[in-house]
Amino acid sequence: MINGLGNCKVYLACGATDLRKSIDGLSLIVSESFNMDLFSAALFVFCNRNRTKIKILHWESNGFWLYYKRLEKGTFAWPKEDDDSIKEITTRELRWLLDGIPIEQKSRFKELKYCVVS
Repeated sequence: MINGLGNCKVYLACGATDLRKSIDGLSLIVSESFNMDLFSAALFVFCNRNRTKIKILHWESNGFWLYYKRLEKGTFAWPKEDDDSIKEITTRELRWLLDGIPIEQKSRFKELKYCVVS
């Protein structure tokens, strides 16, 4: 998996994307269709219509990374939005998605924040 992404934002391109596009085509989608900063500390995640392939576009200091995963069997639990919007998720939810777990869980542990320990 992708290392060192603690402060990275993750954006899913909802709906299907033509994954014949490479870095240039996907970066055009991010900058023109979504009006987002392509060079920010973010991962932009795209999925094909069959939900068997994912591409992740990531800028790192002097160039782009393009991560690609193709499933041999099964499909990704891609969010059900069919429009051409973008959805922000956490890096934890991205790991779930890549492991085949739906990110729309019905319940999770609530995050607790304490100031002191007693």
